[in-house]
Amino acid sequence: MFAALRRLSLTHWILIAMVVGGLFGWVLPAESQTLKPFSQIFLRLIKSLIAPLVFATLVIGIAGHGDDMRRVGRLAFKSIIYFEIVTTLALFIGLAAVNITKPGVGVNLEAPEASALASVESSKGKQATWGQVLEHIVPTSIIDAAAHNEVLQIVCWSILFAVALAGAPESARQTLLPLLDGLAQVMFRLTSIVMTYAPIGIGAAIAVTVGHSGVKVLINLAALILTLYAALVVFMLCVLLPVALIARVPLRKFLQATREPALIAFSTTSSEAALPKAMAAMESIGVPKRIVAFVMPTGYSFNLDGTTLYLAVASIFAAQAAGIILTWDQQLLMMLTLMLTSKGVAAVPRASLVILSGTLASFGLPLEAVAVILGVDEIMDMARTTVNLVGNCLASCVMARWEGEFDDNAGEQQVAL
Repeated sequence: MFAALRRLSLTHWILIAMVVGGLFGWVLPAESQTLKPFSQIFLRLIKSLIAPLVFATLVIGIAGHGDDMRRVGRLAFKSIIYFEIVTTLALFIGLAAVNITKPGVGVNLEAPEASALASVESSKGKQATWGQVLEHIVPTSIIDAAAHNEVLQIVCWSILFAVALAGAPESARQTLLPLLDGLAQVMFRLTSIVMTYAPIGIGAAIAVTVGHSGVKVLINLAALILTLYAALVVFMLCVLLPVALIARVPLRKFLQATREPALIAFSTTSSEAALPKAMAAMESIGVPKRIVAFVMPTGYSFNLDGTTLYLAVASIFAAQAAGIILTWDQQLLMMLTLMLTSKGVAAVPRASLVILSGTLASFGLPLEAVAVILGVDEIMDMARTTVNLVGNCLASCVMARWEGEFDDNAGEQQVAL
């Protein structure tokens, strides 16, 4: 029995905790509310990761490619433009989907008493102007912004720091970039350590939520999963497919080449695990090695189609679950925050939850939604990671065609076989 329990993965423990917590909240709704401190401990641990992780990954994502961008400036410029257009479309598709299906309505999570967004509102309680919002984005102290998890302020300062570092002397870059890369790796490792407590935190959160809202919350989670999958399908059909047709990407060869890497990404929920196979596959169908070597790794920082769409759906789900009505201005500001903060984290399972936590905290939305979502995150992670991979593979083909270097004759023998 003990050996069998040791073989259970973290995902299995999370699912078990979700079932046990749901049953406890259903059978003993009043007593389940006493478990709230256990879920709060988990949420506090997650919040403690936000500032260093966002800072390190964002700086590495921008400054870490400084040499490549100078050496292949034209390719870098085209790639970044393409990445930002496609990920923005992913955000808006996710935003439209979650506003149409409203999977969070009826969950009834408690809304925080105060929010970061409220701090930029006028003393008369009127809605903040864009001028006030813009002023609020710029921090007076990065330490104060980190202490209060002001994600937009952390992003603003990190971008400025990264730009300055990219233009600094080589000696400074060689000193700071390895340190920041080390910090990012440590934070990812720390995220994994924190996740070992996840079954307890999630079980408690589900128990509290079911005890407060009833078992209907499980129907909301099913609606959330279906909303994400439907939005990802729409994104692939309405964005990626037209892009492939416009770029004259040979679809048959492309689908055959990406089939195995996509299966790896889907089963492991890690884009990193599929990266070597995906790069080799793109070279085999005619993308030059120099383009694959630049576009694929850079895309893992800037072209996170599935992750950005998921973050849009999950963040609005949290607002709906708390009964908070966000204006379109607030939703667009949140999408901008997600577009910036999601850079550099898709390759590591569950790291996107840290980004989601930071965004929710920044906009005064309930972090309890993170614990609730995490119970079914594995199912959603499989789909969004696969879309990340396919999107980056397509990006390398598009860039090769844009540069006039795509070899249409490559891979014909493999296809014929």
